[in-house]
Amino acid sequence: MSKMAIVCNGDTPASIMPTLIFSSSGLAVDNEVVVFFCPAGARWLLKGELEKMGTPKGLPNPVDMFNDIMDLGAEVILCELALENKDIDPKDLRDDRIKITKAPPFLMGIEDASLTFTF
Repeated sequence: MSKMAIVCNGDTPASIMPTLIFSSSGLAVDNEVVVFFCPAGARWLLKGELEKMGTPKGLPNPVDMFNDIMDLGAEVILCELALENKDIDPKDLRDDRIKITKAPPFLMGIEDASLTFTF
């Protein structure tokens, strides 16, 4: 099994949709998927934020994709710096399986990734 690392560093639909699409696609082709959300992309992990976006024309529903990604076993990580930087309370995260850690452990965990993407 190959490993994919995906970094979301934007708070616009142009950042979250490819993050979700590449994550779900990677899982569909049997990759191990690790997704890291930088402080700039952190809002997408909060309850209700994906719902506000709706379903973009011609694209899959982002809420359904996120739920599928979590259910299929992707490791989704929020950068610990986002907690203070964006005033995030961990209980406001949309899923209790989201991990919170710093960038160095994330980077050490993806050293063997064969694919990396940043949006």
